[in-house]
Amino acid sequence: MKKPLVAILSGAGISTDSGIPDYRGPNGLWRRDPEAEKLVTYEYYMGDPEIRRRSWQLRRQNRALHAEPNAAHRAVAELDRSGVPVRVLTQNVDGLHQLAGMPARKVLELHGTERSAVCTGCGAGSSMEDALARVEAGEEDPPCLECGGVLKPATVMFGERLDPAVLGEAVAITKACEVFIAVGSSLQVQPAAGLAGVAADHGARLVIVNAEPTPYDDCADEVVREPIGTALPELLRRLGAGSEDAERGH
Repeated sequence: MKKPLVAILSGAGISTDSGIPDYRGPNGLWRRDPEAEKLVTYEYYMGDPEIRRRSWQLRRQNRALHAEPNAAHRAVAELDRSGVPVRVLTQNVDGLHQLAGMPARKVLELHGTERSAVCTGCGAGSSMEDALARVEAGEEDPPCLECGGVLKPATVMFGERLDPAVLGEAVAITKACEVFIAVGSSLQVQPAAGLAGVAADHGARLVIVNAEPTPYDDCADEVVREPIGTALPELLRRLGAGSEDAERGH
């Protein structure tokens, strides 16, 4: 008997135990500093050099690049290693699923990655570490070394479209999975949030693990309000054990 495909949509809440703040929670970044949203809005970023300077300084102080995966990230990777087919669709840009041991080919980064920088002119890429080293050395708004264009993190900013190929693959996985777990996401940012509804419409078992209510709770088979660091590992252990029982014909 083949094991069920498990799709995991992860949002900022899965990384808070790693010391990375979420955006929309009670202590979220946007609630504490509404101006911060401008730093990751494409129109403001491209049109205002001061916004770019502030954005690079914030990134320089950001500890996300030094963050370590937590128990929830590790539990996802362990489920994959156990033989259950797992695909991660993440709204996060921190790369912690891969650091925890998930193969990169099984992780779709819907909103890009902050571990790389990209030129908005010629598309040349570089590591974020290299770009930040230039900021440390005194370049307040480091231009592209290839063409002199504006550099930005390889993340999808507000006002930018998601990569249609990545989104298309995410939709295909969502339609094909038997279990869809949305964890640590407010399920408010479209189109990623809509994947929960797509999963439910296509007959997947929908499980939502989040501290606060989401717009998709009513169509979920199970809603878990417990802390993610303990709730998700327990949920995935049950899933792994259930899959083994089914394989043995229990």
